[in-house]
Amino acid sequence: MISYDDFAKLEARIGKVVDAEKVPDTDKLLKLSVDVGEEKPRQIISGIAEHVSPEDIIGKSYPFLVNLEPRVIRGHESQGMILAVGTPEGDFALLEPHVTVPPGSSIR
Repeated sequence: MISYDDFAKLEARIGKVVDAEKVPDTDKLLKLSVDVGEEKPRQIISGIAEHVSPEDIIGKSYPFLVNLEPRVIRGHESQGMILAVGTPEGDFALLEPHVTVPPGSSIR
């Protein structure tokens, strides 16, 4: 279990996917370019390619963790993480805001 103080360290924001493409030679990875309200979009590598196509998510907004330490995945730096729902039965869903909110909006 983590403490509330540890949970409070997580910075989650709404990000708008401005571009997405499959990572070559993988079945699971997508390379996303995401506007999280900063000067330039962030690159995020995510293991969601078996559930969604790049065309399905471009232009849509989702929650992202933005204060994770960058990590290199298959030779690509990932600067955050998309938040999604997965069940033990294998069901999968991306979370989307019900109303339009600007990229960079804080999740509280």
